[in-house]
Amino acid sequence: MQTETGAPRGRRAGAGRPKTGKPNPIDVHVGSRVRLRRTLLGMSQEKLGEAIGLTFQQVQKYERGANRIGASRLFDLSRVLDVPVSFFFDDMPAEAASARVEDDDEAGASDERSVNTYEPDPMAKRETLELVRAYYKISDPSVRKRLFELTKAVASAAVAESAE
Repeated sequence: MQTETGAPRGRRAGAGRPKTGKPNPIDVHVGSRVRLRRTLLGMSQEKLGEAIGLTFQQVQKYERGANRIGASRLFDLSRVLDVPVSFFFDDMPAEAASARVEDDDEAGASDERSVNTYEPDPMAKRETLELVRAYYKISDPSVRKRLFELTKAVASAAVAESAE
């Protein structure tokens, strides 16, 4: 529905995603923190969606930063995932924290370098989370310690090899 001027009714004209089509780094960070906590709890996207009244596809979009999470939804997520709301903003890289939140009409003047250089936290990757969970399933502390030392040795050898 539109007003007589042709502007959309019910939404502020010009509000929304920047014209670049890329997610805001803050939205990406918050989404990665949702994914981190959900995965650490061993919860599927489907179960999380059911708990807050969403489909798993909507949860996926939140986790990628493709959809911005509103305040009430963030509050619901904090309750379901049993973390304070501030958890979703913890460990935010400086590039993400300094990113401007823009309206569509401001996007042309945006500094895209902050969007293009943002890299999600490697600690939030599925592979990292699965590795940590598998590591702590090893009940024998001496086996865990040997695996830890082996992993460090392999990493050191890889770094030394790439420096040559």
